[in-house]
Amino acid sequence: MARKPAAKSAQSNVPELSKAQELEAYRDMLLIRRFEEKAGQMYGMGLIGGFCHLYIGQEAVVTGVTMASQKGKDAQITGYRDHGHMLVMGLDPKGVMAELTGRKGGLSKGKGGSMHMFSNEHRFYGGNGIVGAQASLGTGLGFASKYREDGTVAIAYFGDGAANQGQVYESFNMAKLWNLPVVYIIENNRYGMGTAVERASGQPNLSRRGISFGIDGEQVDGMDVRMTYDAAKRAIEHARSGKGPYILEMLTYRYRGHSMSDPAKYRSKDEVATMRAEHDPIEQVKSRIIEKGHATEEALKQVETEIRAIVTEAADFATTDPEPDASELWTDVYAA
Repeated sequence: MARKPAAKSAQSNVPELSKAQELEAYRDMLLIRRFEEKAGQMYGMGLIGGFCHLYIGQEAVVTGVTMASQKGKDAQITGYRDHGHMLVMGLDPKGVMAELTGRKGGLSKGKGGSMHMFSNEHRFYGGNGIVGAQASLGTGLGFASKYREDGTVAIAYFGDGAANQGQVYESFNMAKLWNLPVVYIIENNRYGMGTAVERASGQPNLSRRGISFGIDGEQVDGMDVRMTYDAAKRAIEHARSGKGPYILEMLTYRYRGHSMSDPAKYRSKDEVATMRAEHDPIEQVKSRIIEKGHATEEALKQVETEIRAIVTEAADFATTDPEPDASELWTDVYAA
């Protein structure tokens, strides 16, 4: 039986966000949602090739974590479900969408596609197509931070499926042994590619995966941005203060299939509908904003209009920008 998002471990009561934080979270999550919906539409039209993994439903995870980090200083790295991570870190939506369509204005000059985008300027070290690879690379980013003594933290996201990869545990061991400033974010959306976590993992409480290495962890309601922000703030401070790595298991949910080619027949339509109705991360924030008088319904409609305009501009750019020159085949390529 699939688990619902669980409450954060009882270290504090439900945290409150300020008016500015609530509005920021709403805008960032709405941008991710509308961008991903447009990407799905463009994929269906044949404008995006290869694989395409959408982040719809999981927006509260990266939004809360990034709010708690030092934006532009702390390093972040993730797997192939990466569009939302780049958007919330401040990368240009036009560059993200153009990468999806393989245009020269894309973040990786049109050569990386959906799963392989990168920005050294924003300290985003990529979506990574190899399952679990980002855990090892993220640990390396933590080592670089400690070596340079620059006070930054490495944040490495991976999913419940990747949590069973051997390299993840090699990374845990090294991170603890060297006391590296790394926060591992396990985005547990319940199904990996299509198998429920309870059927794939002998220990389905993934926050406990670091116990044998002496790494603390906790489960977090990954559908509530207040919870993800609060937990990430404490975990990042733990790592930044020299106490070593920390694990956060974000109990979240993706509304779409594993990728655009996945019909997601391993779960019922009622399950998805219930999650949307009762746990949607954007609707939770919207309700709080209106209830607390932070903004009116009309003001939030204006935000929606602005976000749609940004996404439309990105889509237009991604379909009119030229494709890379043939000479790009030989740039940024390393041969052994």
